[in-house]
Amino acid sequence: MSLRFNALNNIAQSKETPHVGAAKITALFGENVFTLQKARAFLSDEGYKSLIASVKGGKRIDRTVANQIAAGIRQWAESKGVTHFSHWFQPLTGSTAEKHDSFFTLKGDGTPIEEFDGAALIQQEPDASSFPNGGIRATFEARGYTAWDPSSPAFILEVGQGATLCIPTIFVSYTGETLDYKAPLLKSLEALNKSAVEVANYFDKNITKVNATLGWEQEYFVIDEAMFIARPDLVLSGRTVFGHAPAKGQQLEDHYFGSIPERVYAFMRDFENESYKLGIPLRTRHNEVAPAQFECAPIFEEVSVAVDHNTLLMDIMDRVARRHKLRVLLHEKPFAGINGSGKHNNWSMSTDTGVNLLAPGKTPKTNLMFLTFFVNTIKAVFDYSDILRASIASAGNDHRLGANEAPPAIISVFVGQYLSNVLKEVKERVGEKFDEQDEAILKLDLHRSIPELLLDNTDRNRTSPFAFTGNKFEFRAVGSAANCANPMTVLNTIMADTLKKFKKDVDALIEKGEKKEIAIMHVIREYIVASEAVLFEGDGYSEAWEKEAEKRGLPNVKTSPLAFDAMVTEKSKTLFQENNVLTHVELEARHEIELEKYIKRVQIEARIMGELATSHVLPAAIKYQNVLVNNIKGLKEVGLNEASYANQKQILEKIAEHVNILSDLVEKMIEARKVCNAMDNTRTKAIAYESQVKAPYFDAIRYRVDKLELLIDDTYWPLPKYREMLFIR
Repeated sequence: MSLRFNALNNIAQSKETPHVGAAKITALFGENVFTLQKARAFLSDEGYKSLIASVKGGKRIDRTVANQIAAGIRQWAESKGVTHFSHWFQPLTGSTAEKHDSFFTLKGDGTPIEEFDGAALIQQEPDASSFPNGGIRATFEARGYTAWDPSSPAFILEVGQGATLCIPTIFVSYTGETLDYKAPLLKSLEALNKSAVEVANYFDKNITKVNATLGWEQEYFVIDEAMFIARPDLVLSGRTVFGHAPAKGQQLEDHYFGSIPERVYAFMRDFENESYKLGIPLRTRHNEVAPAQFECAPIFEEVSVAVDHNTLLMDIMDRVARRHKLRVLLHEKPFAGINGSGKHNNWSMSTDTGVNLLAPGKTPKTNLMFLTFFVNTIKAVFDYSDILRASIASAGNDHRLGANEAPPAIISVFVGQYLSNVLKEVKERVGEKFDEQDEAILKLDLHRSIPELLLDNTDRNRTSPFAFTGNKFEFRAVGSAANCANPMTVLNTIMADTLKKFKKDVDALIEKGEKKEIAIMHVIREYIVASEAVLFEGDGYSEAWEKEAEKRGLPNVKTSPLAFDAMVTEKSKTLFQENNVLTHVELEARHEIELEKYIKRVQIEARIMGELATSHVLPAAIKYQNVLVNNIKGLKEVGLNEASYANQKQILEKIAEHVNILSDLVEKMIEARKVCNAMDNTRTKAIAYESQVKAPYFDAIRYRVDKLELLIDDTYWPLPKYREMLFIR
């Protein structure tokens, strides 16, 4: 019996789901996190004050005090049965990394003790040549460092019966270059804080800190584990390279917000409980649009912590799903013809005085502050749309962007009709000088109208990559498997740079004698005019928009190898260097890493396509061909006329045609892959893999296989079908 039918039998026979105990969320929340409240109980006054100053003020912790903090963290961890610790970091592989060390050590006289000192807390040395480094570190130059990030609390990760103390860290090479997602993110947050505070002080001198906030929405698919194992393409590439659309997909729109299946519900409750223990503030869960697709989302947090929580969540979901004999698919497009999965990044900025800078206020002054940060965000996206596009590029996201409710590759901004009219009103006063009084602001009716902008006053546009949704911008183009840090680093940096220029432009007018409010309005108007081309309220899928976007000069880069080029332009290098986020060397290295990842992803998909076509699909087709041949022979032998087996012959001819063309396409794809593999230049190879392997062969091979799936007797077909994976639980 094939793996496919074994999987179907297993599902039919297995009805049990692991029991998930009921517990109040508040009783679980943060149970395995070394929060500041726990720090108060386990640290000395000196250690606690030093930790507070580091977390809230970014001050460096002295190594002598670090010993006290490390001792307190170890005491807390041991009280929860922990024996090992790990520096937990986010290398450029896209997943997390950890190396476990025990607290156990031996003294000089052989006495065994438990120890965790400040040096072990602050720094470790993983191998920097074995992680993606873009050529920064050679194999014989292995040393790298992980360094403690106090802004993100330590936590205990429970895996099975074991528990490990995890210390969130950054990862750098021996020569100082960043080799992870976290270090540039932290630098971008500092750049944004500095620029945003300076602009916010125009309106409120009490503001001393601005934090970027993030609320991610994680979409994912869940299928039965046996089905997953029976699909080698899912196991190796995360997506189905073949599979004919089922009779029913998502056309009835009956899955969205529908009743959650019992097995999936048990899985959700289980991974939510694990998440709550780690302080991940999950708030919502629901069925998404596509069959077998779901979503969860948390309460907003500061960006650095939110990023850590999302990467943790993806790991938790995978482990807990296996416990329930399910598998989570985080690939952006695991199934053709239905919605893919994104990770919408809802981004905003908040001050230490409790103000959301993207939320309209109730007075002329606070409305002007809102308008300032709102327009600066639009200007930042317009000026750096190519770099923003590069931040969400990947082989997986290329399959998703531009179809089934996913935004297109053209980066545009949706603000809704109401705010479009506000911007238009400001813009139309070009050439008109504002009055030299504060009342000039009031003439725009901003103070009377903007406070009426409720959270649902702006419509949603699912085809917009970057949409304003009331008090935040939603970056919808981010892929479901991505690390949020990358797009957030870019967004923070371009915003920091734009605000820096805004302040310079405003100050120049003030120096010429213009009143502050009037100067601000003049620059806002200039920015609206300069960036209006990026505003779009319509259908992002239409051909008309592609043509219009081209007229407006908006880039439309549909493939990742070309999108990555924006990372290493002079504009990009200047942007990241001047804001102290990434050096030229680091950008070049990341460009190389992203190209290599793309090549390997497409290469794996090409290999599994060839293997499945050759060793699974073609043998099944030939077997069924033989059945038809023998059937036709038998009918001939008993003397029936040709009309009696005309249908069998027609099916046989169709199968033969698909088999011959499929075999030919696979051979040509293999040869094309060999040509690409011989190329030395990484960029050239990545472009070739897209244009010479993926583009001409992936869809063409899939078309033939999917046609064979319809023609071949169901009992001969070796791979679980879409109707089985998506609808049988």
